[in-house]
Amino acid sequence: MRIFLALDIDEAVRERMQRFLDGVRGFAPAARWVRPESLHITLKFIGEKPAPVVEQIQRALAEVAGPPFQIDFRGYGFFPTPSAARVFWMGIQSGPDLVQLADAIDTATARLGIPRETHAFTPHLTLARGGSGSGAPARQKRDKANSQFQQLQEKLGNLPTPEFGSMMAREFFLYESRLSPAGSRYTKVARFPLSCTPQ
Repeated sequence: MRIFLALDIDEAVRERMQRFLDGVRGFAPAARWVRPESLHITLKFIGEKPAPVVEQIQRALAEVAGPPFQIDFRGYGFFPTPSAARVFWMGIQSGPDLVQLADAIDTATARLGIPRETHAFTPHLTLARGGSGSGAPARQKRDKANSQFQQLQEKLGNLPTPEFGSMMAREFFLYESRLSPAGSRYTKVARFPLSCTPQ
């Protein structure tokens, strides 16, 4: 199974994002746009693991504790830079609880031999990818100046900063990702409620 950990997004926030995407998608027609129903906040990508290891991961994640917390969705940006953009993303603002949750998940899975993250957690929602490069925020060797998102950048520069609302994160999920010609399909495998004490 190809798995990752993520927060789901409230339906009201998702609907606002969909209206925004419907309005701007045409300004970067060659980009690969994420389907609104697939949007989520990735906490940790794990990758391919056999079923017995996935069960171990689920048991480890049941020990992760943390309080529910608020997330605000506003703004946008481009990774790694606007002039060499590979990724168009939406901004996420939250207090320290979001970063602490990602770190707790990283720690819990590291005990099972899963490599820890090498870069600081950068919460964002990927909206579109240009070309075939990585979706990682950090600069890559193959990055080069391109104009794939230029028209979109010009359009957004003339609009007020987009606001998509807020939600309370009360749980996170273990997802399975299945690749298909139409793009990745995500299925929730397990749910982990947030509370101040382990489940």
